[in-house]
Amino acid sequence: MPLLEKLVGKQVLVVLKGGVRIRGQLRCFDIHINLLLEQAERLHKDGSVETLGTILIRGDNVVAISPIEAIEIEEVSE
Repeated sequence: MPLLEKLVGKQVLVVLKGGVRIRGQLRCFDIHINLLLEQAERLHKDGSVETLGTILIRGDNVVAISPIEAIEIEEVSE
């Protein structure tokens, strides 16, 4: 998982089953893609943000992981 290793310490957006979106700083992960995020926030569809703090996300719930910088660059270029 060399690509995921490059994201440790960076801000990421994690998409979970059911469309839940969480952003936060990736602290670590394991072979099951269990993720430890700090300063995590849940992004609701209505634009509101819910502060979660430090959380552990079980890997079998993860659909996608993206670096926040890539998302910001895409939004600027559109």
